[in-house]
Amino acid sequence: MKKSRPRVKRVTVEEVAHEVGLSAMTVSRALNNHPNVSDKTRKRIIETSRRLGYTPNQIAKSLVLRKTQTIGVVVPEITHSFFPEAIRGIEEVTYRLGYHLILTHSAEDGRREEDAIRTLEAKRVDGILISMAETVADYTIYKNLLRQGTHVVFFDRCVPGIGASCVGIDDEASARRVTEHLIQHGYRRIAHLCGPQQVSIGEARFRGFKEALTANGLAMDDDLVVESGFHEAGGYDAMKKLLQLPPERRPRAVVAVNDPAAYGAMKAISEAGLRIPEDIAIVGFSDDIRSELMPTPLTTVRQPAYEVGRRAAQQLFAEIEGRSEPADQITVKTELVIRHSCGC
Repeated sequence: MKKSRPRVKRVTVEEVAHEVGLSAMTVSRALNNHPNVSDKTRKRIIETSRRLGYTPNQIAKSLVLRKTQTIGVVVPEITHSFFPEAIRGIEEVTYRLGYHLILTHSAEDGRREEDAIRTLEAKRVDGILISMAETVADYTIYKNLLRQGTHVVFFDRCVPGIGASCVGIDDEASARRVTEHLIQHGYRRIAHLCGPQQVSIGEARFRGFKEALTANGLAMDDDLVVESGFHEAGGYDAMKKLLQLPPERRPRAVVAVNDPAAYGAMKAISEAGLRIPEDIAIVGFSDDIRSELMPTPLTTVRQPAYEVGRRAAQQLFAEIEGRSEPADQITVKTELVIRHSCGC
């Protein structure tokens, strides 16, 4: 019969106090960065606690402080560079403020996102950063979070009019800018691989695309607008559909909702024996890490993911600490990055 491993007794504050010859109250204050403890004493207490293997009881601490010193993050996907880079910005702020981060992943599934949010609620996180999954159609769970006083900040994908802050970019203006870049270089038949319209970034980027056409006297051809979603497979399928049009009705240029959709479209164009940009120009959105490494480097809108994550975390902590009220929208600037795929 396998013997169970003996349980190791947890070192207590009282044992640390006995070792350094001070009161448990002084030790507790030192470990919690109380200003009434000298730097010399604090250093000695910390060194002793580490030597003894003392770890604080976070459950007891959270009951006293009414904080768990943790925040939750819900992201829709982690396969492309935007969200890992945004998480890096979030984690930088979180770590500096002495908090811990619990990361959850919805895989673009609204039901998984709801499960993730409920898990974070159960863990009593002090606040939640959310980037909405593309299949979410009901905002009830967000409204309930806000109603019960949970601090919530959205990032990248906003939920307008809900009473929560959102940190992102001006998707509409950025999409208009990259579309106008194509128009200014002579392209007239321009297609759009659009994102789901219930997701803020999909709707706003489509709106910017349409505005650019209208402002330049171009009519939108409904046959040149195909929903691709946000991933390579969707971009590939959407482009294949466009390539089934008669040659004279095919687009001469394509605006993809994001870089991954553009990658899929580029694969479909190449498989059809067509050249980029000589036969079909294409632009993306986000400046994924692979965009400049593609066989034809991709013209795109640089979306500063790290800064979006950093600003979102800063806003969440400002609300947790009562230094800021929720703001409708906090906007981070983008940049048009011109490479070879647009032929310009």
